[in-house]
Amino acid sequence: MSNPLDIEFEEAVERVNAHEAPFPADTLLKLYAYYKKATNNYGKPRSKKPIINAFKTNALFQAKGLSEDEAKQAYIDLVTNYFLYRK
Repeated sequence: MSNPLDIEFEEAVERVNAHEAPFPADTLLKLYAYYKKATNNYGKPRSKKPIINAFKTNALFQAKGLSEDEAKQAYIDLVTNYFLYRK
């Protein structure tokens, strides 16, 4: 059975995936980095535009000191605050 942090993280991921409006670029990059760190999924960024890959790489670099659990919590906090202040 998943722990409460994993459940809350999955709910936050579902909320982001269900959101239809575009996220601001800075929020999207943070979500990307926290998700990659939280899931320990570090494949190379695959955009055809080098500048986008550079931004993704930079976002991952900024999250490098986080543990998986810290990245999950950061993702949850970012999603919660984003939707809280968008109302």
